[in-house]
Amino acid sequence: MKTIGLLGGMSWESTLEYYKMINDGIKDRLGGLHSAKIAMVSVDFEPIEKLQHQGKWDEMAKMLSHDAKNIEKAGADFLLICTNTMHKIAGKIENSIQIPLLHIADATAEELIRDGIKKVGLIGTAFTMEEEFYKGRLEKKYGLQVITPNKKDREIIHKIIYNELCLGKIKDDSKKEYLRIINELTKNGVKGVILGCTEIGLLVKQSDTDIKLFDTTQIHAEKAVELALR
Repeated sequence: MKTIGLLGGMSWESTLEYYKMINDGIKDRLGGLHSAKIAMVSVDFEPIEKLQHQGKWDEMAKMLSHDAKNIEKAGADFLLICTNTMHKIAGKIENSIQIPLLHIADATAEELIRDGIKKVGLIGTAFTMEEEFYKGRLEKKYGLQVITPNKKDREIIHKIIYNELCLGKIKDDSKKEYLRIINELTKNGVKGVILGCTEIGLLVKQSDTDIKLFDTTQIHAEKAVELALR
């Protein structure tokens, strides 16, 4: 079994889900008392969040590259960045280490292609919905058509992530808003919706809607299990 490297804490609420999903996946595959071999660094999210909204991505890249190197030194065979948003600096982190990076957008795109979906909705932080590092990767590398909500709805999604989900607050009114926005996306002909923030799966479940949801946390964790056992 390979050792999975996790760069987490952004936020720890979703990193907790990664840890559980990966260990559940190993247990399901191998049975008995088997669990995942994991090397993890969990960062303090408060300073990271401030730097995100100040646009200081190079500073964050230096910080997280240092953490990624420590994960590599701890024996990880490959690395997961346990957040969609911080894949904005994935290239710089990847260049700082010798082990492979399992990119969350690539894992998600492979799942979409397997399901025959070419036109998909995307919800996540404003960074993920509005910038090219994520949406552009899906479109240019995989030929997908990615639809995002209107500006007002993007602001609602972003605010709920940082003010509620990253703090472990799960509110029915917020779930209703997310489901409304997901329904709005289907009017543009999307065949599925990417939950493009690792906290969204805490709020919205597949059982809440008939629309096919692609939970990036779950997809990323499942890919990690596959790679660890390959």
